[in-house]
This record gives sequence, structure tokens and C-alpha cells, in this order.
Amino acid sequence: MDPTPDFDEIFVAEFTAVERTVFLIVHDRELAKELTQDAFVALLKAWQKVSRYDRPGAWVRRVAIRLAIRALHSNESRSRAERRATEPPVTASPRDLDVWRAIRTLPGQQRAAVALFYLEDRPVHDVADMLGCSPKTARVHLFRARQRLGELLSVTEVDR
Repeated sequence: MDPTPDFDEIFVAEFTAVERTVFLIVHDRELAKELTQDAFVALLKAWQKVSRYDRPGAWVRRVAIRLAIRALHSNESRSRAERRATEPPVTASPRDLDVWRAIRTLPGQQRAAVALFYLEDRPVHDVADMLGCSPKTARVHLFRARQRLGELLSVTEVDR
């Protein structure tokens, strides 16, 4: 039995979303593409085992997120990401740009949690699964991210 068609389906269905999530973590398009490709290579290598999982797409996303967070901890990757970081499309409002910049300052796990929960609209248990932590820890990452973003954006109770 040839697993390639199933792998191809997962690749087509997940690659763009995984790459977007990784970009939101590393803020470097080329690095995001590279890390996403590395995650899918790992998926292909482990396909015989992972193809039996209920959600192989979650497995590859978790691998990609771990690779992205590891890349953030590398000084070379961090400085390269800062030099190459791009802003969101010009059509974004000034408030969106502020939010975008504020998210970039969050630690990697918090950035990943925000990307998965708010931008990909994933439930907390999926966020936890993809970050390799408990749902409680994922909620802590989201809470701290919201708290920090509120400080950075000077959000008041009236604004919410």
C-alpha cells in the first residue's frame, strides 16, 4: 500500500496554515518556509507511524512549532528574523499594525499560542497538543500573552 496520496492530502491541506503559524512565531518568511518544509520532511520520514494517528496534521504542526521556537532561541536566527521581518499588508489599520508589532515581542510559546488560538481559531486543547503542553499550561500562555499585549497596547476595560 502506497501512503503517498494520503501524505499528499495532508501536505496540500496543511502546508499553508502551518507555514503561516510558523511565520507568526519567527517573523521571517524564508525561515518559516524552511522550518515548515523541515517539519513536512519529518512527517514523510515518520509517515508509516504518523499516518495511523487521528490527526497527522496536528503532529506536523507540533513539529513545526517546536522547530520555530528552537530557531527563536538561536541568536543568529533571531537577528536574521529581525532584519527580514515584514509588516502585514498595507491595508491593515494602524491598530492592526500595533497589534502585529506587539505580538512580535512575545516569547515564542506565547506567540505560538496566540497564533494558534486567535489567528487559526483552534480550541485550547488543540493549542496545548500542538505546543506539547497541558491545556492548563496553554491557558497560562494565552493569559500571559493577553496580559502583556494589554500592557503594550494600553488596553483599558473600556476598550475591551
